[in-house]
Amino acid sequence: MKIGNIEFGNQPLFLAPMEDVTDIGFRKLCKRFGADMMYTEFVSAEAIIRNIKSTLDKMVIDDDERPVGIQIYGRDVESMVEAAKIVETVKPDLIDINFGCPVKKVAGKGAGAGMLKNIPLMLDITREVVKAVKLPVTVKTRLGWDLNNLIITDLAEQLQDCGIQALTIHGRTRSQMYTGEADWTLIGEVKRNPRIHIPIIGNGDITTPEQAEQAFERFGVDAIMVGRASFGRPWVFKEMRDYLDAASGACSETAAPLTIDDKIDVLKEQLLINMERIDEYRGILHTRRHLASSPIFKNIPNFRQTRIAMLRADKADELMAILEQCRAILKEIP
Repeated sequence: MKIGNIEFGNQPLFLAPMEDVTDIGFRKLCKRFGADMMYTEFVSAEAIIRNIKSTLDKMVIDDDERPVGIQIYGRDVESMVEAAKIVETVKPDLIDINFGCPVKKVAGKGAGAGMLKNIPLMLDITREVVKAVKLPVTVKTRLGWDLNNLIITDLAEQLQDCGIQALTIHGRTRSQMYTGEADWTLIGEVKRNPRIHIPIIGNGDITTPEQAEQAFERFGVDAIMVGRASFGRPWVFKEMRDYLDAASGACSETAAPLTIDDKIDVLKEQLLINMERIDEYRGILHTRRHLASSPIFKNIPNFRQTRIAMLRADKADELMAILEQCRAILKEIP
């Protein structure tokens, strides 16, 4: 698989762009564990143009995490073109356009998935951004606005005709938000369309190695994008890669899985990275949701109270102590 001049191996795994999640520290951990493509948190075109520091900080990238894309969103041609030109100076490997975010503060203002109600404008934005930059431009979107408007099969062709070099499809409509199950059948239809020649990346509800293999085998996508399943679990990419390589025969030996000690150490490292990158208090705030969401704690009896304690902790020593308590409990569970 190839996007522009970026070469990927077989069955690549991408980290989805997620606000307040895919900061540089988390991206580098995911890269270490086998993610093939990183994306920054998605950023507002208007905020880029206005030189908002917090937004510009989200666009800082490191050569160690490449290839990496910066995802932008907006609701008019002029601002998206201007923002794309600014993003290009940061030198990511590609620019991704967000036509998929369903949250009210984005879609409700006509950006993100809100653009699914204004396809002519979506296509104008895409076409003009492609013209304005030399980097590969890609798009992420959804199946349609709602179940009565499942337009992705036609839309994929239209976006391809605008010059994009890859398309990511989340298998839900905007009205579904993140509820229900992702429908991959339409993603498969897009991939099987003989007119489609750009890579198709599937997204939605891929949480296990088995699901990842099924998505590749059943729907034929060129890559998979993993989002919420990475919360508190950057090693999910190693789990998926090891399984896919074993299933395909690419690796003759079964890779050793991470132990509970390994995983707790990774979560502690993520906390330390964020505290060093920002400061103790804000680093803790930025990491707590990952810790509280980590699936490794699901076997702890009455974990709800421990989770609340995690989300309330505002001192490093306090949070580290909670993680050590969890380690001790988990190691006693057969």
